Amino acid sequence: MNKEYVRNYKNLGLNIAFYRKRTGYTQMQLAELIDIDRSHMSAIELGNVGASLDVIFKICDVLSISEKDLFDFRD
Repeated sequence: MNKEYVRNYKNLGLNIAFYRKRTGYTQMQLAELIDIDRSHMSAIELGNVGASLDVIFKICDVLSISEKDLFDFRD
């Protein structure tokens, strides 16, 4: 992970967690719906790893949000 983007990864993770909780899904439920392991979902939400575009698109579909919403960081 590029150190200059760490804040962006963390902000993305916070947004994913926010929208996931808003829909009432647990990490496990969302992970199952987008076909990834729960530990990977956790790492994405914590900003410890990046997410592929496929995963981003699946998250947006499942949570019924736009990609713009997901990347609208509130600094």
